[in-house]
Amino acid sequence: MRTLQHTGTPMIEWKISDGLTDYEEALAFMETRAEAIAAGKAPECIWLLEHPPLYTAGTSAKREDLTDPDRFPVFEARRGGQYTYHGPGQRVVYVMLNVGKRGHDVRRFVQQLEEWVIATLDEFNIRGEIREGRVGVWVTRPEKPPLPDGSPREDKIAAIGIRLRKWVSFHGISINVDPDLSHFSGIVPCGITGHGVTSLVDLGLPVSMSDLDTALQRRFDPVFGD
Repeated sequence: MRTLQHTGTPMIEWKISDGLTDYEEALAFMETRAEAIAAGKAPECIWLLEHPPLYTAGTSAKREDLTDPDRFPVFEARRGGQYTYHGPGQRVVYVMLNVGKRGHDVRRFVQQLEEWVIATLDEFNIRGEIREGRVGVWVTRPEKPPLPDGSPREDKIAAIGIRLRKWVSFHGISINVDPDLSHFSGIVPCGITGHGVTSLVDLGLPVSMSDLDTALQRRFDPVFGD
């Protein structure tokens, strides 16, 4: 794990892990760090990593949305949301930030996470969008056949799900860089049917994980800075 000191206000510690990080190890780190942040004993932290293939179930997950339960390990994440997939080629961004010191406004905090993802995607000339009733960030796919009602097909490129403890967030965001998109077929991602999943590479952009990390860091302060 590499640590990068971020000089924004307030001070935030950025961590980047190479290779694949065990999910339970990540949960233990986040819970410990969130407690330390709440107690004023550690700075806020953003952790960039990849997981081995797995499914996670949020607090609203429906069992019938786990369509292939034996395919990969399944973890109870205790974050908001439903089922999601994590795996190689997907950048997971765990955000351990003090929402209490940022206004005690959870809705606004989630909106900021969405804005951050959209601003990051804009660096690669991708227009990410939010849809009412559909969590995550979406891209329109005009080159694909439209839906039965004639509306354009849209694919999900990023998922968002957080949990708060003592007003400190953990869990966060996942952005598809170049994962195996067939791995999403073992779940109904976020309980949403009728639309697909895409990635930066699937959209024809040979973006590396390092490219994405740089964009995430550059676009953080304009969204979250004081």
